[in-house]
Parts: sequence; C-alpha cells; structure tokens
Amino acid sequence: MSVLFYPLATEKAIGMIDRDNVIVYVVALNATKPQVKKEFEKMFNVKVDKVNMEIDAKNNKKAYIKLGKEYKASDIALKLKLV
Repeated sequence: MSVLFYPLATEKAIGMIDRDNVIVYVVALNATKPQVKKEFEKMFNVKVDKVNMEIDAKNNKKAYIKLGKEYKASDIALKLKLV
C-alpha cells in the first residue's frame, strides 16, 4: 500500500516548488519520514534531501519533500500536472 496519497496544489504549496525546491504531498497518517523518502525517490527517480511533516487542523498529514540540488521540483510538478 502506498503511503503517498496526492500532491497538494494550494497557492502556498505551488510557491514552495520554485522558491524552496519542495513538493508537498498528503500522506498516510501512519507514514514515517523514511517511508515517504523511499517511496518518493522510487516513484520519481530523484534524490530527496529532507522530509518534514505536519498534521493540519483537518487531520491530514502533509509531507514537505525537499529535493537534492541536482533535481528540480518544477520538473516533478510538471509530471504531476500541478503547474
């Protein structure tokens, strides 16, 4: 079962793509940072530098996935049809 559900396409999340090289994903509530990192790297064939997580007021768990310098979040956003 996948721990990654869907990418977020809010104004804040879209801004983070170019500004911070970060993709924001809604993930399973029981997902861990290593699980998210491994699955994202496998799915998109990229190197993930860091994963931060938060649970919002609607009880959704968001993963902020920062990509390595050699990869562009905007390229992945195009694949996901976010931009």
